[in-house]
Amino acid sequence: MTGKRILIADDEAVVLTSLRKSLEHLGYLVVGEIEDGMSVIYMTRQLRPDVILVDKDMPRMDGIAVARVLNEEQLAPVILIANSTDRELVMRAREAGILGCLVKPIHESTLMPIIEVACARWAEQHTRKQELHQLREKLETRKVIERAKGYLMDSQGLREAEAFRKIQQLAMNSRKSMKEVAQAIIIAQQIAP
Repeated sequence: MTGKRILIADDEAVVLTSLRKSLEHLGYLVVGEIEDGMSVIYMTRQLRPDVILVDKDMPRMDGIAVARVLNEEQLAPVILIANSTDRELVMRAREAGILGCLVKPIHESTLMPIIEVACARWAEQHTRKQELHQLREKLETRKVIERAKGYLMDSQGLREAEAFRKIQQLAMNSRKSMKEVAQAIIIAQQIAP
């Protein structure tokens, strides 16, 4: 739980001070205290914190807009700080990818649970995105190899297993992936007269 690096952003110095003290008391490391929205994005890119606590009403860029940018760039989970909440704010926060919300005044006892849950959800989302990317890559590779096999079967009269083995052998000999070899075969087939 402890040791997470946290960036906090609020345009009220008294809130920043109170929040920093509470977080440090809980064992978190505050890596930055920021007073405007644009700087939150810049500092997040530089510092790579584990979690960001950002006030909804920030100068230069509000907390929800900041969260949207950080979520699109997949930099860190964002917890929104607000003076009050309503259904519209919750919907906007959810659409921006915000993983938690704190309502002022913030009590120390609410910080640890929301931070830990937000970080856990962020890690789960990141893992699912990676798995999805890997599955898409495997599917794309399989499609390219199947297409190249089809070309080899048609043009060279090979059976499916032989065409696959040929692609495999070319990949090993050239120290390239089977996908790269299959793509080269497809390109060669397209430019062949």
